Amino acid sequence: MKPWSPTSWREFPILQQPNYPNSNAVTRVEQQLAQVPPLVFAGEARELKKQLAQVTDGEAFLLQGGDCAESFAEFSASNIRDTFKVMLQMAVVLTFAGSCPVVKVGRMAGQFAKPRSADTETFDGVELPSYRGDIINSTDFTSAARVPNPERLVQAYNQSAATLNLLRAFAQGGFADLKKVHQWNQDFVRTSPLGTRYENLADQIDRSLSFMNACGLNAENTPQLHKTSLYTSHEALLLNYEQALTREDSLTNDWYDCSAHMLWIGDRTRQVDGAHVEFLRGVKNPLGFKAGPTMQADDMLRLLDVLNPDNEAGRINIITRMGADKVETYLPELIRAVEKEGRKVLWSSDPMHGNTIKTHTGYKTRQVKDVLREVKSFFDVHAAEGTYAGGVHFEMTGQNVTECMGGAHDITAEGLADRYHTACDPRLNADQALELAFLIADTLKQARINR
Repeated sequence: MKPWSPTSWREFPILQQPNYPNSNAVTRVEQQLAQVPPLVFAGEARELKKQLAQVTDGEAFLLQGGDCAESFAEFSASNIRDTFKVMLQMAVVLTFAGSCPVVKVGRMAGQFAKPRSADTETFDGVELPSYRGDIINSTDFTSAARVPNPERLVQAYNQSAATLNLLRAFAQGGFADLKKVHQWNQDFVRTSPLGTRYENLADQIDRSLSFMNACGLNAENTPQLHKTSLYTSHEALLLNYEQALTREDSLTNDWYDCSAHMLWIGDRTRQVDGAHVEFLRGVKNPLGFKAGPTMQADDMLRLLDVLNPDNEAGRINIITRMGADKVETYLPELIRAVEKEGRKVLWSSDPMHGNTIKTHTGYKTRQVKDVLREVKSFFDVHAAEGTYAGGVHFEMTGQNVTECMGGAHDITAEGLADRYHTACDPRLNADQALELAFLIADTLKQARINR
């Protein structure tokens, strides 16, 4: 392959990019972002890679989740806190039941851009450019609002910096103390059967902490009881933004994309000869790529050749998003190809994107039962192949939204309108996310027993 540089991607074909009307304004913003402080640091990305290598080896589990697309309008400390709280709830359920470390990676502090299936959308006979995320244009259905604005790149950076600042404070400042496991419960979760199950688990954790304290292990001498780590990730879609935040590490002289700890390539932009693969092959962050039903085994192996030529554990996360009815048809072939070649990869399941439907009421949604079914099939296939189902990747929020149907509160098609807030894809609420965590915990526990 030709030598890599942070700008070499510009010589390759690229998809899913906005058409900015003023190229000089874009250049000016790119130059501005190239001078700002990094959002994350190379050492943090290396630490995440080490932890993901443990997942690859079957010694830990990856929990990756967060917003479909972060919003400028809904940006608030309470929303960040509530999503972080749900991640903590899910992680403690998985850790306690699965008896293994859980690596927590948020779709936060950078998940602003969204690929779209069509360049335009039509409403009441009016056709306008599609909404592509707040980092590009606005949800308002007007001609002016849908024009891509490069100044939004700066706003996305500033919001990401503020989000990361708060996440670090929550993770390291005592909010994640296991003594507060009861306080992480959400008001609307407490009223569901899952709330009772969670409180029972929290009681068991309290008793375990009391026993450990009696043995001399407490928050003062065991930081893991008082603090946690939450890494950030997003789809590396806007490569001019990613390039602007790429820095050369002074310790290793390697290049890192300092917009997030982990980046992934979407199912629509994973062409092996495309710009997205070219850019990400040169940065040393942990990487992921989505693998849908159209992924061919040969194409997947070529991607691994380009993105992970040294076959380094912790470098690659293959995020499968098949759809509940297609997992058992398409996933085994991919697993067998990887195993035959001896590739070191982390397998995780995105049970959201393959299960999107549209209701008779006009809402884009997902059924919780389909999400749960895809996760269960993912585990079943790996068990049959003798491989390790290493993680999940899902869209969720700590807000009490009604965007996905079903769950413990049995949200109906008619009930979606109550609190349907997403501008893109439907997200699990805290109650539904916790339901997913308990399912995974039960399955993970059995899978680890059978290993």
